[in-house]
Amino acid sequence: MRVLSIGNSFSQDAQRYLHGIAAADGTELKAVNLYIGGCSLRTHYINSIEDSRAYELEFNGVTTGFRTTIKEALISDEWDAVTLQQASPLSPDYETYQPYLGLLNEYVRKYSPRSAVYIHQTWAYEKGSEKLAALGFADPADMLRGIRKAYAAAALDIGADGIIPSGEVFHDILKSGAERIHRDTFHASLGLGRYALGLTWYAALTGARVSDNGFDETDEPVSAEEKRMAKLSAEKLVFGTK
Repeated sequence: MRVLSIGNSFSQDAQRYLHGIAAADGTELKAVNLYIGGCSLRTHYINSIEDSRAYELEFNGVTTGFRTTIKEALISDEWDAVTLQQASPLSPDYETYQPYLGLLNEYVRKYSPRSAVYIHQTWAYEKGSEKLAALGFADPADMLRGIRKAYAAAALDIGADGIIPSGEVFHDILKSGAERIHRDTFHASLGLGRYALGLTWYAALTGARVSDNGFDETDEPVSAEEKRMAKLSAEKLVFGTK
């Protein structure tokens, strides 16, 4: 399977272990992320029409040092899935998505017409985060409500092939008792956070179950209990299991 993300640091977090999780399941998966920190849909669209070589190309969770344009990336391979997302501070506000999301979706479908297009649902900031308060949210659940509504509208508007429920999974893991899933109150932690994202993406994009996945090469330790919670949450939110 070949996956291309037009994103930012949140898709970077999500893709860090995706290739390894697939490999642990015996699946060959190529994961490429087009990275600009904090990049919004508006900036992605501008970069597409200007054919700007503004993106750091990350391959299977590792920075390559190469720079590319969106068009170059789209035509470089036969992508099975392309993911789109809004910048995290703008994610709860659907007015910031359009017309850029629709135009970017048209661009993707023009240059990679056989690809499925997925919406990557981002996640809420950590409880007590200054960034959470700055956006005017009372707590992470309040932010997630806005994210959930906006990404559902986004998927409907462009006829997306699916939503990767990263934000829902983070919320569920925290409800299950995880102590920490962020690393700086908004990015995913290098252990549990990125691990949970990788499981969620793998399940959502391939339809594969993750309960028995043996991947364990994380950059920070993930306990057996944390792995159990991440697997349960990913399967519940992707497949609707309990």
